[in-house]
Amino acid sequence: MENQIKNVTYKTTNTYETLNEINSNTKRVWLVFHGIGFLSRFFLKYFNELPKEENYILAPQAPSKYYLKNEYKHVGASWLTKENTAIETENLFNYLDAVLENENLPTDCEIIVFGFSQGVSIALRYLAYSKLQCSKIIIYAGGIPKELNKTDFSYFENKTEIVSIIGDHDEYLTPKRLEEENRKLNSLFGVNIRHINFKGAHEVKKEIINQLAI
Repeated sequence: MENQIKNVTYKTTNTYETLNEINSNTKRVWLVFHGIGFLSRFFLKYFNELPKEENYILAPQAPSKYYLKNEYKHVGASWLTKENTAIETENLFNYLDAVLENENLPTDCEIIVFGFSQGVSIALRYLAYSKLQCSKIIIYAGGIPKELNKTDFSYFENKTEIVSIIGDHDEYLTPKRLEEENRKLNSLFGVNIRHINFKGAHEVKKEIINQLAI
């Protein structure tokens, strides 16, 4: 008898982290997606130099946690794998919907969506699904899902700034991979993309984030 795959639906709980407080001076709300191996509370440190009165940072937490290396001390997390991807993606969308519903964000603030590494794919998939209006999308050293197409983002109506950030020594971006990612980027968003290249590897640069809060 062959194995059978069965599904069950159940209620689950996950955390998320925020930095600063929403107030009358808040100009920007950042929805930031960390890369593989991060936890959201540690990812927030890259945003702690932004002006506190003007910036509110919201960091969802990838659900699949695991011990890093073989020391069983430090914990990281992953958003998705190739196993049961469709179901896990739906679970993530439900979670992110719940986060935004819980936050009840003000409508008069700019929304900035920021994805780093694996977080890029989650950010873009969620935008394609949710049609969340945002003023800026920051695609930082991450791959673009192959299933997405230009019509997924037609609701932007050219009102959203697209920023691509890549280090010149990123160990995950070979010249061939970089060419492919740029091709996908242009096919989704056209040629009006702001490219930021820096000297460095697969890493988050605070100084670049600080420059984007304008």
